[in-house]
Amino acid sequence: MEISEFVKINENSREAKYQQIVKSIIHNVVIGNLVIDQKIPSINNFSEELYVSRDTVEKAYNILKKRQVIASIRGKGFYIARTKLISKVRILFLINKLSSYKMRIYNSFVETIGADSIVDLHIYHCDESLFLGLLDKHKSDYDYYVIMPHFKTEAQEHTSMTNRVSEAINKIPKNRLVLMDNALKQDHSQSITVYQDFKKDIYTALKTGIKKISKYKKVMLVYPETGVYPYPKRILHGVKLFCLEHHFDFEVVDRVCDDMSINKGELFIIIEEGDLVNFIRRTRENRYKLGEDVGVISYNDTALKEVFGVSVVSTDFKVMGEQGAKMILDKAKGEFKVPFNFIDRDSA
Repeated sequence: MEISEFVKINENSREAKYQQIVKSIIHNVVIGNLVIDQKIPSINNFSEELYVSRDTVEKAYNILKKRQVIASIRGKGFYIARTKLISKVRILFLINKLSSYKMRIYNSFVETIGADSIVDLHIYHCDESLFLGLLDKHKSDYDYYVIMPHFKTEAQEHTSMTNRVSEAINKIPKNRLVLMDNALKQDHSQSITVYQDFKKDIYTALKTGIKKISKYKKVMLVYPETGVYPYPKRILHGVKLFCLEHHFDFEVVDRVCDDMSINKGELFIIIEEGDLVNFIRRTRENRYKLGEDVGVISYNDTALKEVFGVSVVSTDFKVMGEQGAKMILDKAKGEFKVPFNFIDRDSA
């Protein structure tokens, strides 16, 4: 068999030649040109037939062996190892932390993408080195790379990007890159970006609930600037902008302490769930009634907040996961801004 009959190399493609070989062999197995147990050329013969380097062919074969598409038998050569499942789209899903709302995005994505895809989930804990290690280890293994870009600096503050992360992400072909949750400053026309706008979203959501918020004398934002999983400062900037434009007395605190003074007429906007628990405990100790004496708006909705009647400002995590999957299925490119809402319950 002349492998050149089926496998074609596009010299003008921005896609690496070894990746073209991998995709071409998989495609020809799927459509029946190559069948199970069929022998394929040695690395040297393949290199000569297609006028590519031996290293290029070896790299492609190693990927195909890792995916169990081909197998090698000592002294006999390389063979097609299987035909089942190789047509499935393989997706690497990288999230910065394991939280209830991140898992809602992931679960919604998996449900929408369907059974014809394999989605592998990895958590990099906002750590640059761990993220880069995962990306390097799997740089040739997947058809799509879904990334939620949230990192921390040495001072434990949030950053969307570092120089090393930017270099690594830019090596991913645009048509295989899916950015979710946090948009980056780059051209998204050839990739997929499904995001929330942290500053504008919280500003607009609070503006929607201004009638409720206006009954309070002061707005307290509980915003932890540092942490293992730090939050974007754009949240802080959005709340500040809202308070300044609407002339609210405004204060930022790092956390809700056990001995923290909570006064009547104050509305708390709380990011961390641990701080929310402490706040509710303190209001009960003071015998304050939520929504009357003091108010609270929590960041990011969960089922428990709904059950306990906690008002929230939140993106729609289900829509985020669904939309990312739909754009992959539809082979769409570009940006999608996820809805972000003020959900008024009993606590505001």
